[in-house]
Amino acid sequence: MAAAAPEAAAAASPAPPPPPSNPKLDQIVNDISSLTLLQAADLVTLLKTRLNIQEIAMPAAAPSAAPAAAAAEDAPAEEEKPKEKTIFSVKLESIDAAAKAKVIKEIKAMIPNLTLIEAKKFVESLPKVIKENVPKEDADKLKATFESLGGVVKLE
Repeated sequence: MAAAAPEAAAAASPAPPPPPSNPKLDQIVNDISSLTLLQAADLVTLLKTRLNIQEIAMPAAAPSAAPAAAAAEDAPAEEEKPKEKTIFSVKLESIDAAAKAKVIKEIKAMIPNLTLIEAKKFVESLPKVIKENVPKEDADKLKATFESLGGVVKLE
């Protein structure tokens, strides 16, 4: 039983991170990991602009979505049936100016650790994806919530 205790302790503790191959890259990773969600989004936008990277539709990273994406590529250009899609990204396209405060409040309540200022910046930089990889029922609830507040929501 004494031999099992060190094995259990080793399995419970996470493996130490590999040593940095380049101190400059290690510093960049540390700087990026300390950014807030909105700062990271601004960084991505800035990098896309500076490096002239165009927006392209990327398949979802979920394991269940990968076979569906491969099947969609193999199939000829057929109409997609909305009933087949069960996972959505909820994108807030625009809002009614009069309802801006309500939408900011809802965004702040929905996204954990988001400050009021960050929620305001999020709403002011529309269109933006609110949530990704959401089941159809939850996506419909979010859509109804934001549409009742005066927002235009698109399910992708």
